[in-house]
Amino acid sequence: MPRPTISFGEPPAERLRHYLRFLWLLPALLLLIGLLSTFYQVPAEAVGVVLRFGRYHTEQDPGLHWKLPFGIDEVELVPVKRQLKLEFGFRPDEPWTNPDQVGRQPELERNMVTGDLNAALVEWVVQYRVDDPRLFLFHVREPGQTLRDLGEAVMREVPGDRTVDEVITIGRAEIEAAAAARLREMARLYQLGVAVNQVQLKDVDPPQAVQASFNEVNKAQQDRENMINVANGEYNKVVPKATGEAEQKISQAEGYRQQRVNEARGDAAAFTAVLAEYVKAPEVTRKRLYLETMKEVLPALQGAWIVDERVTQLLPLLPGAQVAPEVRK
Repeated sequence: MPRPTISFGEPPAERLRHYLRFLWLLPALLLLIGLLSTFYQVPAEAVGVVLRFGRYHTEQDPGLHWKLPFGIDEVELVPVKRQLKLEFGFRPDEPWTNPDQVGRQPELERNMVTGDLNAALVEWVVQYRVDDPRLFLFHVREPGQTLRDLGEAVMREVPGDRTVDEVITIGRAEIEAAAAARLREMARLYQLGVAVNQVQLKDVDPPQAVQASFNEVNKAQQDRENMINVANGEYNKVVPKATGEAEQKISQAEGYRQQRVNEARGDAAAFTAVLAEYVKAPEVTRKRLYLETMKEVLPALQGAWIVDERVTQLLPLLPGAQVAPEVRK
């Protein structure tokens, strides 16, 4: 029976020639990796910050660009045209605009102490955008978290100078404006490379333990304001009406005064004219006045005529007039 042959593999030269057949795959693979890492796309809402050996090199606008491969150039995409948000005191639903949008402990962020040493639960939002990508990436290690810390510090400072009523009710707009201005100043001082657009208060409530009492106080204040408004409405309705009536009566009195003055002046002028005629012809004027007076008086008499005592008999002086049954001399 023949003995089996033991083989210890191919000779080393054969194995080397076998491996050299696939050696061309290495440069091909390197070339493929280089090509894949050379081109990159910048979205429409961002700019591409190119880092060469880890240092700032240039910025690229949206579109397709190329860079040096194998880690020589790296690209950081910074969303300069996107409105970013930081939300304090609550946890919103995803998706988020940035990884720093929600704090680590929202329940503690909203606890505030106002200037009159009262407690309030404040939820707010900071809206901002990146306006200097170079400062945003290189000047501060964590610009988003730094802006969160600044936003929380500013919001604790501004309500700390106001009463709880101002924070919860009447002073919200003023607090928002003051906090936004202060946060812009702090962001510029720290050179974060961001522009703060708005600080907006969301839910502002008293602590749960005093919620019922605060609601009662708030309702009483609203009732007070409502009663004041009703009283002002009645005042605005009655006073102008009385003022108008007074002005109307004054106008009527002025008109009546002017009428009486004009009538008196007319009567005086008429009397003066009659007096001038009387001086010229007393008898004729006296007779004319007498007749004119009788012309006005006689039609008003009811069945009685008064005549001159020198008349000896009754004459029909007025045609068609009724003869009185009684003549008084």
